[in-house]
Amino acid sequence: MCLVSAVEKDILKEISNRMPVFSKGQRKIAKFILDHYDEAAYMNASMLGSVTGVSESTVVRFATALGFQGYPDFLRELNDAVKSKLTSVQRVGVGSMMVGEGDVVKKVMRLDADCVNKSVSLVNREDFSDAVASISKANHIYIIGARSSSALAVFLNYYLSMMFKNVKLLMGSSSGEILEQIHAIDEGDVIIGISFPRYSSITVKVLEYAKKRGAKAIAITDSELSPISRISDYKLYSKCEIMSFVDSLVSPLSVINALLLAIGIRHPKELNKTFSELEELWEEHEVYNRGKESIDES
Repeated sequence: MCLVSAVEKDILKEISNRMPVFSKGQRKIAKFILDHYDEAAYMNASMLGSVTGVSESTVVRFATALGFQGYPDFLRELNDAVKSKLTSVQRVGVGSMMVGEGDVVKKVMRLDADCVNKSVSLVNREDFSDAVASISKANHIYIIGARSSSALAVFLNYYLSMMFKNVKLLMGSSSGEILEQIHAIDEGDVIIGISFPRYSSITVKVLEYAKKRGAKAIAITDSELSPISRISDYKLYSKCEIMSFVDSLVSPLSVINALLLAIGIRHPKELNKTFSELEELWEEHEVYNRGKESIDES
């Protein structure tokens, strides 16, 4: 457990400010972290001690000097703090460090599974229930997810649109273009923002505008350090690890699946009616390939 929340301070700035009071060994650690935070955020205490020429115990004392109970807590906060700072080039290096050589399939899938397991405890059940209730009774539901998060937004929109007629996926190349689409948003509406490192500034601006208009804001993001966390009414956190230049969206997608299923449970009649109509439509227009007929025709 962290004694000093990283939300209340920029951990890299804090390390820089504390440089004069650090011991000689601690200054070596601090300098390496400030110069190579993209690498340091993924090193255990032994690795960091090795590259800086100090003992593992010195690394642990460095973490406690910053107000953490131990090195794992410090590393977790550093990892969260630097995610949004990493460039695409730095991400490539991080990916090589995390995955390396060998059985890439096994390593990546285990990392994804670990993220999902950690996210189980991250999701606040009260916020989750309130988010479900708000979406269920909203006059209009708006969804925004930029860049890599757009894939999650499209998925969420696809299924919510099957349950409600009042769903709109916000799309555009600029915040101004998207803001025009929600100019009439008000307190009876809900906006769902999806954002993971590197956080999109467009998503932040759109949620800020929606909040000023009185709408309820739901954030699907990675932690309280996220810029959309502080401006949202309900926060649904999930781990989103960096897999090199690729973002791992497995855990966020799992949270979205849970959200959709919870909403569906609240609206069984509407859901049955919608899918009954869709099944007739799909059957009439042969939307789905029927395996047996395809085999017979071949």
